[in-house]
Amino acid sequence: MSFAELGLSEKVQQAVSSAGYTEPTPIQAQAIPHVLARKDVLGIAQTGTGKTAAFTLPMLTLLETGRARARMPRTLILEPTRELAAQVEDNFDKYGINHKLSVALLIGGVSFGDQDAKITRGVDVLIATPGRLLDHFERGKLLLTGVELLVIDEADRMLDMGFIPDIERIVKLVPFTRQTLFFSATMPPEIQRLADAFLHNPVKVEVARAASTASTITQRLVATGREDFEKRETLRELINSATDLQNAIVFCNRKRDVAVLHRSLQKHGFAAAALHGDMDQHARMAALDSFRTGEMPILVASDVAARGLDIPAVSHVFNYDIPHHAEDYVHRIGRTGRAGRAGQSFTLVGPGDEKSLAAIEKLIGQPVEWQGPTLAERPQLEGSSRRRGGRGERGDRGEERSSRGRKVKVRSSGRSQEPAEAAREEAPAPRPAPAPREEQPSRAPRRDRDRPERGRGSDQGYQGRSRRDDDDERVIGLGDHVPAFLMRPVPVKKAK
Repeated sequence: MSFAELGLSEKVQQAVSSAGYTEPTPIQAQAIPHVLARKDVLGIAQTGTGKTAAFTLPMLTLLETGRARARMPRTLILEPTRELAAQVEDNFDKYGINHKLSVALLIGGVSFGDQDAKITRGVDVLIATPGRLLDHFERGKLLLTGVELLVIDEADRMLDMGFIPDIERIVKLVPFTRQTLFFSATMPPEIQRLADAFLHNPVKVEVARAASTASTITQRLVATGREDFEKRETLRELINSATDLQNAIVFCNRKRDVAVLHRSLQKHGFAAAALHGDMDQHARMAALDSFRTGEMPILVASDVAARGLDIPAVSHVFNYDIPHHAEDYVHRIGRTGRAGRAGQSFTLVGPGDEKSLAAIEKLIGQPVEWQGPTLAERPQLEGSSRRRGGRGERGDRGEERSSRGRKVKVRSSGRSQEPAEAAREEAPAPRPAPAPREEQPSRAPRRDRDRPERGRGSDQGYQGRSRRDDDDERVIGLGDHVPAFLMRPVPVKKAK
């Protein structure tokens, strides 16, 4: 099937051909005819199957007739994140090259004044995140009574980010006679309830089982330790051992871990960029651009990059943290293996992650193979260090702690010294026996007799033993060095 058989206009077909596409994906082939027929559509498909073009292309055809009015957009597209909204705008720029349509982007981190100016002139397509859209509406700068087509994209991500109350409010502001397109990669019960409330006699388009992963992705599990330095070392080994790695996205559960891991990779010589929700919009777009262009082949990101980002040539995905929600695993590894390409995903699994791993395997309906020893087969480490000359790091500062508290220097590559050499360095130097003291209290409690003296000039170590064997006399009180203010005479007033 070709795009010409879907009913798209000639201008859209020319733009698609110029972009290099000849055949539609399954979700596009099934959804586009129903959208052109003005029907509500419920689209369920795994990530990387072309959901964005499934509503972008028919919208361009429908918008060829009519004209936008001031402050009243004709179509509205809701996206959960700024990156997804900017990506949809790029799709309209690419496929709408033969159209003279006005597109406005309402996202955070951008001046209100510039956005208000575009809305005032009138827009055919309004792409927005829910929060910024409601901000403009409450300021009286926007009217939603002229919306003819409403698109709710990545609905399951909207649920995870807590946008459902905002979505419900926005749906009440648009006309009841609108056409609604509802797209999601997974379909939990809450999303099904929303779809039943928002859509009227929808056509359900499902090209893959909900929460399924692409067959082009090779999935592997890698056992690692509980400590952060062990996980960082395991990740570096995976990156270095990957022969066909072109670029990679490393996912962390927390924003703080994104920043720590980013600094660690950079210190070990990896060209890496960071992306998380606390960054301003300019820094987030700069990080994505550097990753797309190949300037930074590694992107350390939170789940803000797990949904819908279209970076077709991602070769590897590393889950530094196993996701708390099983659905996030599907979205994370969906950043690779897109558009029929081969991809690889590696998930680090440590002690305590067994429950989350079981939920993931239950959701995708298949077990994930282990690379190397399983978590049960992996030898357990004692404490937070690797003994017997093992490798390790402490805060990426080129040192590790042994079991005796001493610092063992390691090489810049992260490997420690040889076992025998490390053992020699860890072993405490023998100390000569102290000379017998003249006076030993016989009736003092044991804790007082064993407690080291901390007098002046004794050069005490942490273990409480004196390193100056010629200092045999016990120091009483302040010794010969009495402070001057204690030697000052105190005048005593005589009583009357």
